[in-house]
Amino acid sequence: AAGAAGQEKQLAPTLLSFFIYNPKLGPKEGEEEKKILFYHPNEVEKNEKIRNVGLCEAIVQFTRTFSPTKPAKSLHTQKNRQFFHEPEENFWMVMVVRNPIIEKHKDGKPVYEYQEEELLDKVYSSVLQQCYSMYKLFNGTFLKAMEDGGVKVLKERLEKFFHRYLQTLHLQSCDLLDVFCGISFFPLDKMTYLKIQSFINRMEESLNIVKYTAFLYNDQLIWSGLEQDDMRILYKYLTTSLFPRHMEPELAGRDSPIRAEMPGNLQHYGRFLTGPLNLNDPETKCRFPKIFVNTDDTYEELHLIVYKAMSAAVCFMIDASIPPTLEFCRKLDSIVGPQLTVLASDICEQYNINKRISGAEKEPQFKFIYFNHMNLAEKSTIHMRKTPSVSLASVHPDLMKILGDINSDFSRVDEDEEIIVKAMSDYWVVGKKSDQRELYVILNQKNVNLIEVNEEVKNQGATQFNNIFFLD
Repeated sequence: AAGAAGQEKQLAPTLLSFFIYNPKLGPKEGEEEKKILFYHPNEVEKNEKIRNVGLCEAIVQFTRTFSPTKPAKSLHTQKNRQFFHEPEENFWMVMVVRNPIIEKHKDGKPVYEYQEEELLDKVYSSVLQQCYSMYKLFNGTFLKAMEDGGVKVLKERLEKFFHRYLQTLHLQSCDLLDVFCGISFFPLDKMTYLKIQSFINRMEESLNIVKYTAFLYNDQLIWSGLEQDDMRILYKYLTTSLFPRHMEPELAGRDSPIRAEMPGNLQHYGRFLTGPLNLNDPETKCRFPKIFVNTDDTYEELHLIVYKAMSAAVCFMIDASIPPTLEFCRKLDSIVGPQLTVLASDICEQYNINKRISGAEKEPQFKFIYFNHMNLAEKSTIHMRKTPSVSLASVHPDLMKILGDINSDFSRVDEDEEIIVKAMSDYWVVGKKSDQRELYVILNQKNVNLIEVNEEVKNQGATQFNNIFFLD
């Protein structure tokens, strides 16, 4: 029996289906298919699509009677969990995720046990909302597509976008960070920050068609002219999709400081990550991806130009009505390239100096996730980058789940609070919420009590966060 028990297999949660529908498009009987704007997997036969969409519609309508203002967010069943999101009036997005499974063998036959309580609603609801935000960033709203060319255009855009995007969802490694969808900021001293600020001002002046600029170093944000909600989703796109696709061909002595007296015509390391591949080829295409920002009011359509030198990347956004010419791209390359190269090595040098001064004793001895709702700043010592596009937690999934549960508790009340959980085998999980900021700490210490845990977190908070937390 012991041998057979060893045959247990864990199967991770997977995406079963994903669809978008609008009940107003097929109100009459026999026209149900017209409601469906996108359905994955596409090979599902028509009647089943209609049935699944109808079921979701019924659930949403039924729950409306109990809660008219807050529609249903999710439905728990034994085998799966369904998430609903209405990003625009009457446009519903539904994501169905299969619960994780434990596969056991009984009398030589596989037996499946569905883990019904494992998935965190808030995590996967956030993933679904990000699906919409990412679509909107590159396509504008659903309504805009309807105005541009009716249902046909909307269906084409949804198909084109989600066909690719759904393949990038790593549902098995979603966690609290997906709820925050925050931005990691690069720590900088004032002088270097001012250099960057003046660089941006100079660039916006000499490339006068630039409307917004964002500046990143090492995949962390330093400066952005965009609204927060637009920046957080652009940041997600850059760090999980665009940058990993252009992994740096390692430069000799990468980011080694370059002498300031370097003459202008010397080699610089600048290159376009979007747009023209080769500036010397007169035939080269200057096509840039379009993005849509401020969709609630001014509704701006922009070209996204991402230009990188060593570890520094700048995003220039220009009005979509102005097509960027090869001449403009060459001008940008010749102005931005050399200055960005020097700036990148300045930042690198400064960063190394600061690291030496603050020394290794500042390295955190404990694992934490920090998030600030005001500026979306996020910091985690729990996550490591396994592949360029996926951050994986370095702690046991059970602990990540506790973090998620604490976060759900926090979101139910507005007051500041603190939750301490004794988890399995010597692990303690502490959550603090204070003035729009949240901190989650995981400690692993033998034989400590509640008071000692609290003290430890307080001390760590003092060194790590200069007491921005928690007024006792």
